[in-house]
Amino acid sequence: MIEGMEDPARLRIEATSLGDLLLMAWDKAPDAEALVFPDARLSYDNLVRRAMLRARQLWAAGIRPRDHVGILLPTSVDFVETLFGVAFCGATSVMLNARYKPMEIAYVTNNADLKAIVTTRKAQEHSDFVGRIEKAFPDLAERSGNAGLSIATAPKLRHILLMEDNSPTGFTSISDLNVDAVEEADIHQARICVRVRDPAMILYTSGTSSNPKGCLISHEAITREARMLATRWSYTAQDRVWSPLPLFHVAAMLGMLSVLDRCGTFVGMPHFDPGESLRMIEREKATSLFVPFVTFLQGMMYAPEFASVDLSHVRHINSCFAAQPEKVGRTWREKAPHILHVGTFGMTEAFGVVTTGGEGMDPETGFHTLGYPLPGIEVRIIDAETGNDLGVDAHGEVLIRGFGMFDGYYRDAEKTAAALDADGWYHSGDIGSVDADGHLMYRGRFKDMLKVGGENVAAAEVEAVLAMHPAVKLAQVVGIPDDRLVEIPAAFIEGDPAAATSEELIAFTRDRLSSFKVPRHIRFVDEWPMSASKIQKFKLRQKLMDELGIVAEG
Repeated sequence: MIEGMEDPARLRIEATSLGDLLLMAWDKAPDAEALVFPDARLSYDNLVRRAMLRARQLWAAGIRPRDHVGILLPTSVDFVETLFGVAFCGATSVMLNARYKPMEIAYVTNNADLKAIVTTRKAQEHSDFVGRIEKAFPDLAERSGNAGLSIATAPKLRHILLMEDNSPTGFTSISDLNVDAVEEADIHQARICVRVRDPAMILYTSGTSSNPKGCLISHEAITREARMLATRWSYTAQDRVWSPLPLFHVAAMLGMLSVLDRCGTFVGMPHFDPGESLRMIEREKATSLFVPFVTFLQGMMYAPEFASVDLSHVRHINSCFAAQPEKVGRTWREKAPHILHVGTFGMTEAFGVVTTGGEGMDPETGFHTLGYPLPGIEVRIIDAETGNDLGVDAHGEVLIRGFGMFDGYYRDAEKTAAALDADGWYHSGDIGSVDADGHLMYRGRFKDMLKVGGENVAAAEVEAVLAMHPAVKLAQVVGIPDDRLVEIPAAFIEGDPAAATSEELIAFTRDRLSSFKVPRHIRFVDEWPMSASKIQKFKLRQKLMDELGIVAEG
């Protein structure tokens, strides 16, 4: 048995619906504090009441079991109560990345068959969701309200629900919906009809194709994953889990649900600020930090408040130091040597965490590996060409099987069949190895993917947008090392430099893609480095690294 691993004989399978996960916590501790945000605190009782109101509003808008509802909201109480409100209705939440540009919003709305989108004006100084939706659907219908929308590019979309009053044309203020006509009994009847294998969420993730793919995530995958993670990390009702990650991201979602399952408290924030993060951790006496990406950890350690912040109450951090610059881990270790650091390996297709560390393991392993599989999840390392299993420390493709895996890509049977084999193994495209103690380490990607500050970026998606510009004949995107984001996109262009400068092409991309997907460098080429049949991207990457004086680690 792996050091620190739970005894499988003592574990029991617990699966329920997403809505019932919250209600079970409410049954046990209605007055306990469930959520803390900079502008709000909610007990479990208040959260359940607000989620039920949101469910009745959605029902009044015509949302029914198995309908798809897009959530385009900042990390906030509104987000959480909408998530659970959708679940109470037996419907499926579709997470819309708050950084999506109009083109991305339009694509996901149509691809995911959204019947409604819930959004807000509240975060307008950071994210103008209303403006982006209006640009996404230039033919937004002149009618709104109960009559429903009629949009050619999103034929199933009936409502864009706004949290505030005085909605613009095409939007419906959620307060205008006739909730008096909806009984709580109607909602509970829908809730208890939910099956644990029904889809609770569709989470979009970048693949090697030009458009993101929608992962179908079941209620069972979500609730069992949350409970197993809470077990691995020994969460109790006294835990207060802080995370700066946006809740549309699978990692933040899992961190929140894990502590809610134990009747503990989730502490979040809508926008990351290093100094305020440290003050919030200290003020709220956070016991566990869910912060696996280097951008956040570096930001806090360079903040003036880092030297004086009190971290004595923090017992555990999901920090992933094994996959980050050594200096980052060393600085945090020196600051608070008592904290147990664990790594995580995971992905959207597995609803977040596949492997992680936990209580009882050698604390040093948290600085060198990404942990061992959660109970009920199997991991193999294979030779990608032969399919044969590889031995200790050998590098190969990571295959995953278990309760937490997605049920396929929505409306894409071909990509689903390519990712999930007949025996239920998910072929991740990640390169990894497992040491003699059963701990996994991530070694890179086989596919044409970048990892920018923790976000997956498909080179093909960026290339497709660049190719839309009339000055571009062919675009090739690579990732180059970056101290802050680990990797950043860079593009090589065959085209007419006189027709568009590098700056103009970067601006063109920024108008159409989320900021983390935008190339930081653009270079024009007259000739491509070729193998017998393919452009050799590794040579493009090395050429730019040489130009910029970047030396790859290892």
